[in-house]
Amino acid sequence: MSIYIHIPFCRSICTYCDFAKLYHNEEWISKYLDSLYNEIKDKYKGEEVKTIYIGGGTPSSLPIKYLNKLFDIIKIFKYKDIEFTFECNIEDINDELLILLKNNKVNRFSIGVETFNEKHLKFLGRNIKKDDIINNIELSKKYFDNISIDLMYAIPSQTLEELDNDIDEFLKIDVPHISTYSLIIEPHTAIYKKIDYIDEELDRSMYDLIIKRLDGYKHYEVSNFSKVGYESIHNMTYWNNEHYYGFGLGSGGYIDNIRYLNTRNINDYIKGNYLLEEDKLDINTIIENEFILGLRKIDGINKGSFKEKYNIDINDIDIVDKLIKENKLVDDKNNIKIRYDLIYTSNSILVEFIGRNYGKYIR
Repeated sequence: MSIYIHIPFCRSICTYCDFAKLYHNEEWISKYLDSLYNEIKDKYKGEEVKTIYIGGGTPSSLPIKYLNKLFDIIKIFKYKDIEFTFECNIEDINDELLILLKNNKVNRFSIGVETFNEKHLKFLGRNIKKDDIINNIELSKKYFDNISIDLMYAIPSQTLEELDNDIDEFLKIDVPHISTYSLIIEPHTAIYKKIDYIDEELDRSMYDLIIKRLDGYKHYEVSNFSKVGYESIHNMTYWNNEHYYGFGLGSGGYIDNIRYLNTRNINDYIKGNYLLEEDKLDINTIIENEFILGLRKIDGINKGSFKEKYNIDINDIDIVDKLIKENKLVDDKNNIKIRYDLIYTSNSILVEFIGRNYGKYIR
């Protein structure tokens, strides 16, 4: 079982930007953590945990005393030697934080770098200079071997040359994992109507450039690249369509074939009204998700694992056979996967798996 814990307090332009003003409000932080503890105590069934991911929002924005409180809460989980990831804003990195994380068994550090370009950093609301980013990453490497950094592209007005320069810097940093994201601004955020997105052709060119330049890394998922052995175990939980707990404001989980989403209203959450919606999945939806999530992996879906899960030979499914014949899917005898040069447009393939009757194939 994997655990995702969402800490919504942040300073960025993300989905939860409404809570940016709360990240320094200790009364709200304390109430939130109390409610987080109550939710975990209420929902967690005592399973052995295989990964923990503390994300955001930005957990590193919490004052040290509240980070200590957060880690005290996490002691409720049963785990030993697991992948334990903590997300961090590059601005927040210092020895005190890194020592605290190390002492609390965090062993994977995910840093929101986004870009080294100071013009684009300013647009993203990041108050840091390029040299400080480099220094903070080098400091992090003194404490952690397993570090992931985020590369953002398709920032408004960004050019291919600027992205290429960013990639140069990312490669110089030499960390074992890089996640890439095409910038999306949520409709309800303050800057949504103030920007002009780059066009789709340039977005595609940027994605192709990233793949070309990161050829020394294993491209193991649509947006993720790693050195051998450093793939994110936690994120593979999602792409393998496995169950996981999600705790915290706006988090989602998948337990006992029920997908659920927590409220994004902080007042409701603090009152203990955690759940926004839940959906009990039937076998058709479960297998549909298996395809939509599993085909994000560059290696695709393992045929043996699929057979073990559903007692279905994946090649017997009509749409799989059709897409193989159309040369959109590849059968390499072990896996079914999207043809590599079609990864960027994979959504046009994944939509083919929606709304089908998969139950008829079960023997």
